[in-house]
Amino acid sequence: MINADDYLDDFISSFSRTHRKEAPRSESTLPRMRDIETLEEQFMMLFFPGHQGTVSIESLRKSVKYNLEKATRLLSDSIKLSIKYEAPEMSEKDAQAITDEHVASLLENLGRIRGMLKKDAEAGFEGDPAAKSVHGVILCYPSMRALTVHRVASFLYQRGVPLVPRMMSEIIHSKTGIDIHPGARIGESFFIDHGTGVVIGETTVIGNHVKLYQGVTLGALSIPKQGCGQLLIGAKRHPTIEDNVTIYANATILGDITIGHDSTIASNAWIKDSIPPESLVLTQTPEIKVRAKKRLPQ
Repeated sequence: MINADDYLDDFISSFSRTHRKEAPRSESTLPRMRDIETLEEQFMMLFFPGHQGTVSIESLRKSVKYNLEKATRLLSDSIKLSIKYEAPEMSEKDAQAITDEHVASLLENLGRIRGMLKKDAEAGFEGDPAAKSVHGVILCYPSMRALTVHRVASFLYQRGVPLVPRMMSEIIHSKTGIDIHPGARIGESFFIDHGTGVVIGETTVIGNHVKLYQGVTLGALSIPKQGCGQLLIGAKRHPTIEDNVTIYANATILGDITIGHDSTIASNAWIKDSIPPESLVLTQTPEIKVRAKKRLPQ
């Protein structure tokens, strides 16, 4: 019979990390994905407490207080772990001080972020005839859940918080099928209709009143040589989408190019060059052939 212990040491050796060898194991603990998932739910309840049944100022205050305290605790713990993982030599006191700065800055901006989310929900309602109310958009549309998490994750990412923003984006990616890198900068009144399969890369910049449909990719061009990806850190690799642009389903826009304001991109377009403002980009109409069905013998 096979004895698993005979293989234990060899397998354990595969866990060694050269950049962490000098750090005690307790100082290299990663934030937990289940905490980040709980945090995502807390932010949804924090920004939209009315959808939990709060009907009075007293119940609203109680609900917001509870969710704010829980979100603050989870976020503080996760950010501190991420900081210690990236810099295990840092003291507990310094890591806590940096964590407190990040969390306090986010809390100060919660009202502004909620204001942007309200505009996103309104854009969804105004842009979709199937929407019956703004509340329905908030409750039912995956893009609202994705944007709620993204606007928080993006704020933390721009402040240089390690790991946690990307973990947040991957949690919501798995739930909605919408993949938005926390580095992407998205303006006001943004709406993704349906949402499934949308990809928005790290250095994407999106203006105000932009609308995307399912399957849209705002991506980077392929890296020509293996191992060169790290050389492009910080470089602008993804598109800039100016104000009042609509991009229809399954369009692919690649590279550091600009889609000019007030343009419309048709479904299935493949774009690698900048498009001037007020353009209509159409794909070739497919040839349609109709043939009669063969009748079976009587």
